[in-house]
Amino acid sequence: MARKTIEQRLAELDAQRATLKARLSKQERARDTRRKVLLGALVLHRLEHGRDETSRALPDWLRRELPGFLTRDGDKELFADLIKPPAAGAPDP
Repeated sequence: MARKTIEQRLAELDAQRATLKARLSKQERARDTRRKVLLGALVLHRLEHGRDETSRALPDWLRRELPGFLTRDGDKELFADLIKPPAAGAPDP
């Protein structure tokens, strides 16, 4: 069996490195997505069930912050129920 040249071995190592970097990047994206989902779930839970002062202030804060944070029309539609001002006399969720 012919022995691999140093250049061939370096090329294989570079390919392995690229594969590992891609795998690490995928793991980091998955972890970031999981954190966002869990944080969003907490916020939604507090909107629906929270009774403390922070939970009561949350709808007003979201109405102030979300419009400037969301840039896509489709995203704004997803959060329309949180962005729109409350009906006169209606309690916040």
